[in-house]
Amino acid sequence: MQSVITIKDLKKKFPVKGGFYEAVRGVNLEVFEKEIFGFLGPNGAGKTTTLRMLTTLLPIDSGDAFVAGYNVKTQPQEVRRRIGFVSQEGGADRNATGRENLMLQGRLYGMSQAEVKQAANHLIEILSLGECIDRFVTTYSGGQRRRLDVALGMMHKPKILFLDEPTTGLDPQNRANLWNQIKALKKEGITIFITSHYLDEIDFLADRLAIMDQGKIVEVGTPKDLKRQISGDIIHIGVNKSEEERTIQILKGQSFIKEIAPDTQPIRLYVEQGDVALTQILRLLDAEKIVLESISLSVPTLDDVFLKKTGHALREEGGL
Repeated sequence: MQSVITIKDLKKKFPVKGGFYEAVRGVNLEVFEKEIFGFLGPNGAGKTTTLRMLTTLLPIDSGDAFVAGYNVKTQPQEVRRRIGFVSQEGGADRNATGRENLMLQGRLYGMSQAEVKQAANHLIEILSLGECIDRFVTTYSGGQRRRLDVALGMMHKPKILFLDEPTTGLDPQNRANLWNQIKALKKEGITIFITSHYLDEIDFLADRLAIMDQGKIVEVGTPKDLKRQISGDIIHIGVNKSEEERTIQILKGQSFIKEIAPDTQPIRLYVEQGDVALTQILRLLDAEKIVLESISLSVPTLDDVFLKKTGHALREEGGL
């Protein structure tokens, strides 16, 4: 597989009162041609800072990055010609129609009138913009605006499309619709690099993903392979907060429990055979007069992978 993004020991820090904050702390990564690559982590993990360096919007402090075969530090113009970027804020002029936005974007990239028209019509079709394309963007729903933002990023037929938290703020139906349209874009033969703090989003979209936390990449792989690292089943137990510590002490040391995840609510247990363990847990807690508020059995998810790799659940925080 041919690499289209190569990152070597990438670092970025920002001045703060009393010193510096390291937002990106030595990232190494390779992204391959024509894959959807997910960049998963909480807000504040360094995802957006990394993406802004890759798209030439933020200078690199140290390390190297090559995008579409060009050095981001020394050949930024060549990189920009070959990428599309959709920010969290979006870039459409709300006082123009969707079609006018697409036409202007094409002209800014030096496309001919015929090329602009052909590209716009194609994107209007695959991103389902036909019903709103000739209306002013101020009248668009959140989902329509995000689809237009993606179309703007695709107008010049980039080799790589960067999407920064593309579904933030969308309702579940619009999120699901945009996921399907992002999947459809893969058929255009491009690489899609998507940052997100939504586990289900990355699980559905990504061919491979990197888990980022506190400025570092802690794991890379396919969603399936990463989940396979956690063998067995997971049991979630909900009890009154006043009983949590006692419940954990009762369950500690039980041979059928491989691990109790730290600081999780409900209590999260890793077991080999969920159905067998469930019966034993119910018997144990009943004998100790622990009142269960909830209990459930599940297979490993990316949330469990994140917890195992970082020591904490995926959280939403402000940050860079």
